[in-house]
Order: sequence, then structure tokens, then C-alpha cells
Amino acid sequence: MKPEICTWLEDIQRSIQEIYDFLPEKRNFFEFQKDLKTRKAIERNLEIIGEALNRILKLEPDFPITNSRKIVDTRNRIIHGYDSVSEDIIWLIVNRSLPMLKEEVDSLLK
Repeated sequence: MKPEICTWLEDIQRSIQEIYDFLPEKRNFFEFQKDLKTRKAIERNLEIIGEALNRILKLEPDFPITNSRKIVDTRNRIIHGYDSVSEDIIWLIVNRSLPMLKEEVDSLLK
């Protein structure tokens, strides 16, 4: 694997960990909804994840990450459609999609 791809995977791994660190252990959507700082911090980390994956896909379009195009599209929507970012979608991404991405990135970095 190219060294820059490893660097970007580590960026993804770090952003995932930061997202988990920002969220309390007992996850509660209504608390998340009220916590502007946590929401913005998580959105920023999702942007980083999407950008890192976008860079990887430019070098290796068939890189083995599930839903890689959707991840990049989510990054674009957060950045360019910031006024239409839904808290429930961010919540679903964090709770349903992020665990699989973490598993795949951890596996690729081993």
C-alpha cells in the first residue's frame, strides 16, 4: 500500500476515534441534538473522513472500503449543503455506518 494511503487511513482512524470520544458512552439522540459543540465536532470529523477517502479514491478508484462513494458524497453535502445537514442522518451515520468503517480501516492498517 502506498505510504500516502496509509497516512489517509490513519487520518480516518483518528477521526473515528475522536467522534467516539466526543459522544458519551450512553448515547442519547436528544442530548446529541442539544449539544451544538459535539454536533459540529462530529461533522468536522466526518468531513475529514470523506476528504481522506476522496484522496484515496483518486489514487486507487477501486479501494476496498464499503460505500466509499457515499462517504465522500456525505462529506460534500456537509460542506456544500451545510444548511441541509440533518441531525438524524449524522446520528445514523455515527451509530450504524461508522462501526463498519472503523473495522475496515483497522483491518487495512494491520
